[in-house]
Amino acid sequence: MPKNARTEGFRWLWTYLSRHKAIFLPSLVALLLTAGLSMVFPWMMKDFVGEPSDDLRMGKNVSLVLSKVDQDMQILIGVLALQAFIGFWRVQGFIRSGEAALNDLRKEIFDHLTKLPVPFYHEQRSGTVSNRISADLAVVRETLLTTVPQACRQMVILILGLSYVFYSSWKLSLLMLSCIPFVVISLAIIGRKVKSYSQKAQDALADASSVVEEVTQSIAEVKAYGNEPFERNRYATALERFYEVTMSGAKTRAFFLSFIIFVMFGTISAVVWFGSRMLSQGLISQENFTGFILFSIFVGASLAAFPEIMAQISAMNGASERLRELLDEKIERQSGNVFPSCQGSISFDGVVFAYPTRPEHEVLRGITCQILPGQRIAIVGASGAGKSTIFALLQGFYQQNKGRILIDGTATDSVNLTDLRKHMAIVPQEVSLFGGTIAENILYGKTTANQEQVEAAARIANAHDFISSLPEGYQTTVGARGIKLSGGQRQRIAIARAVLADPRILLLDEATSALDAESERLVNEALERLMQGRTALVIAHRLSTVRNADRILVLHAGQIVESGTHDELMEMRGTYRMLVETQLT
Repeated sequence: MPKNARTEGFRWLWTYLSRHKAIFLPSLVALLLTAGLSMVFPWMMKDFVGEPSDDLRMGKNVSLVLSKVDQDMQILIGVLALQAFIGFWRVQGFIRSGEAALNDLRKEIFDHLTKLPVPFYHEQRSGTVSNRISADLAVVRETLLTTVPQACRQMVILILGLSYVFYSSWKLSLLMLSCIPFVVISLAIIGRKVKSYSQKAQDALADASSVVEEVTQSIAEVKAYGNEPFERNRYATALERFYEVTMSGAKTRAFFLSFIIFVMFGTISAVVWFGSRMLSQGLISQENFTGFILFSIFVGASLAAFPEIMAQISAMNGASERLRELLDEKIERQSGNVFPSCQGSISFDGVVFAYPTRPEHEVLRGITCQILPGQRIAIVGASGAGKSTIFALLQGFYQQNKGRILIDGTATDSVNLTDLRKHMAIVPQEVSLFGGTIAENILYGKTTANQEQVEAAARIANAHDFISSLPEGYQTTVGARGIKLSGGQRQRIAIARAVLADPRILLLDEATSALDAESERLVNEALERLMQGRTALVIAHRLSTVRNADRILVLHAGQIVESGTHDELMEMRGTYRMLVETQLT
C-alpha cells in the first residue's frame, strides 16, 4: 500500500480528533508514559535473574543481596501501581475523545446525507447507504478506540526494547533484526489485499443487511405471496457471499500471521543459540544476556502484534475511503433567492426533462402552461405520461434539461431549495409515516406547532375523531411506515401534516382509489378543506376530482395534448374522453 494511502485515513480522522485534542493529546501522552513504564518490568526482571547470581559469585553477603532484591521488588510494585493509575485515566480519555470524534463524524455524515439530492437515493437499494455507513463506522471505531492505542503502545515498547538490546549486544541485535525486511515487504504486499477484501466484505454485508430491511418493511407482501422461503434463500445467498469474501481475507491474514510467527520465533531461536555460544565464551555477561532475552521477548511480541494492527489499519483505510467518497457526493443547491411571500402562481415554459439514468428518453417534451394563484389543476394521463415527474421538478428534486419553471415569476433553479419547499406540501398516493407517534407525524409539517394546533389540523383532516378513540390518542405509535394504521387513517394524518404546514402550493397524488367508501368520503372532505384558497395540482385518478378542477391538463408521452374544463374536453372527443371512458371512474 502506498504511503499516502496508509496515512490518508489517519489525516482525515485527525480532523475530527483535533476538535477534542484537549482530551486526546494528554491521553496520548499518558499512553506513551504507561508504555514506557511497562519496560521497567523486563528491566527489573533482568536484575532479579542476572544480578543476584553475579553478586553471589563475586562473594557478596547473601543478606545484602536479598535486601537489594526486596528494594527492587518495592520499586517494581510502585511502578506497576503508577502505571495502573495513569492507565485508568488514559483509557477514559481515549474513549471520551474517540467517541466524541466519532459522534462528530456521524453527525457530519448524517448532515451530508440530508443534503444529498433525491436521485442519489433513487439509485441505491433500500437500506444500502445506512447499512454501509454502519459497517464502515464500526471498523473506524474499532481502529480508533483499540488499534491506534495498541499501535502507539507497541511502537514505544519496540523502540525502548530495541534500544536496550543494542546496548546489550549489537551483534545479537543485528541478527535479531535481520527478519525486519521480510516483515516490511510482507506488510506492503498483504496490506493492499486486506484492504481490498475488507471493502468487498463491507459491500457484501451491506447487501445482506439490505435484504433484512427490505423484508421487514414489506413483511405483509412477503407473507401474502408465501415468499418466506424465497427471502430466506436470498438472505442466505447474501450471507454466503459475505462469508466467502471474509474467508478469503481470513486466509490472507492467517498466512501472513503464520509467516510472521515463523520468521520471528525462528529468529529469536537463532539469537538464543548464538547468544549462548557468546555467553560460554565470555563475550557477554549473564546479566546482559538475560536482559537481552527478556527485552527480545517484548520486542518480538510487539513485532508479532503489528501484522494484526496493520490489517486493521488497512481495513480502516478501506472504510474511511468509502466514507470520504460518500462525503464527496455533490449536495443539493444550498444558496439562492427566497420568497418574501409566495402567491402560488406556477409557469412551465418549454420544459424538457430526461432522468439521468436514461438520458436518451425524454419524459417531458416541451411542457408549457400557466397556473394562476388559487387554481385547482387536475393532471391526467396514462401511466408513464410524466405526471409524477412534474411534481418532482416542482419540488426541485431534479433539474430540467431545457426550459424554465417559474413560481411567482421567479425561476426555481435560482431559488433556495429549502425555502422553495417550505411553500409546498405534498400528499402522496403512498403515505410514508415515521415510526413515532401520531402527534410527531403531524408535527412534521411544522415542528414548532403546539398541541392545540396539531389537534386543529387533525380536525380539518377528519382525523381527530379516530385519533381520540385510540387508547393513547395522539401519543399512539404508528409502527414502521405507519403499518398499525389503515390506508385512510394514514392519508388523513398526511393531510393534517399538510394543513399544519400551511403551504401556498399543494401537490396531491390522489389516493382514494384503494379506500373503502367511508374512508374515501372522509379523505375527500379533508382534501376539499385543505385546497381552499391554495394553488393545487392534483394527479387525478377519480372522475369526481376531475369534474371539480378549474382546468384539466391531459398528458400523453410527455406532452400536454389537451387543456380545458371537463365539459370542454369531453366535447373534443380526444384523449381525455378516451381516458374518462376507460380509466377515470
